[in-house]
Amino acid sequence: MTDCKKLFEKLNAYAPIQLSYEMINRGHHDNSGIILDCENSTDKILFCLDLTKKSVEFAVKNGCGIIVTHHPAIYRPIYNLKGDDVVLTCAKNNISVISTHLNLDCAKEGIDHYLAKGLGAKEIEILDSLGDGVGYGRIFAVDTTAEKVYEDYKRIFKTDKVLLYGKKDEKITKIASFCGAGLDYPEIASAINGGAQMVVSADISHHVLLHAIESGLIVLNCSHYSSENYGMKKVAEYFGKTLNEKIFFFDDERFF
Repeated sequence: MTDCKKLFEKLNAYAPIQLSYEMINRGHHDNSGIILDCENSTDKILFCLDLTKKSVEFAVKNGCGIIVTHHPAIYRPIYNLKGDDVVLTCAKNNISVISTHLNLDCAKEGIDHYLAKGLGAKEIEILDSLGDGVGYGRIFAVDTTAEKVYEDYKRIFKTDKVLLYGKKDEKITKIASFCGAGLDYPEIASAINGGAQMVVSADISHHVLLHAIESGLIVLNCSHYSSENYGMKKVAEYFGKTLNEKIFFFDDERFF
């Protein structure tokens, strides 16, 4: 059995909360950490990307006493709580909630790391370093084509919600990847300076996409969910092997 504080200590060792603070200092917004502590102990823990009605229902059904989300369960200020609010539902069912967002993105074996691994990376460099082996953005060598990256992404990340911009037969020897909605002008510059022919990210806004294409890059524009759910599942698998508690993972089929 474990409680919220003990589990947070183990999560913090894996993805230090300090990484989130450092990203906030760089202008990003986050709310990682213990979101709701019901001061309960449990032997069943649910990992998932988002705190939603469906993931909470899954936790209740399977008797999970703690939910670990990637995206913050409370991201912006809450001014009221109504009966069907997911955080309130967790409190009513004695379910604690921990969120590991930007710190898990930047962790040594976090979300950004696993996006690169899923894309075929063997040796990985960090583009925006926050210390030894941690930071945001990955760049790595490959020997492939744009079309194969596109097809492999759909197969490995189990989704068809992905768009390829550029010539399918273009030779790709280096990819820069940024999990979530992480691509902007500075990231494009870093990718080009690192010698990448392709950038992979999610939820790319039109003006950023246009700039990347005008800069000569092939672009793989993924869904936010697929670019991060793969890594979150890998993290859950790690804790399934290292904790005594039973670990569950919730896949939201609405986003595949």
